[in-house]
Amino acid sequence: MYVDYKDIELLTKLVNRHGRIVSRRKSGCSATSQHAVAEAVKRARFMALMPYVGE
Repeated sequence: MYVDYKDIELLTKLVNRHGRIVSRRKSGCSATSQHAVAEAVKRARFMALMPYVGE
């Protein structure tokens, strides 16, 4: 599964309302996909496309 850091719609589904990355058990991702999700979320936060903190 390729996760792009510019795909904010997908990344917001994989982050809870507090801004934390959802675990593998809840998201259903494999280990490789979860690693890609974490990298993409961190990159999107750094590029100011996503907030570090939720509500």
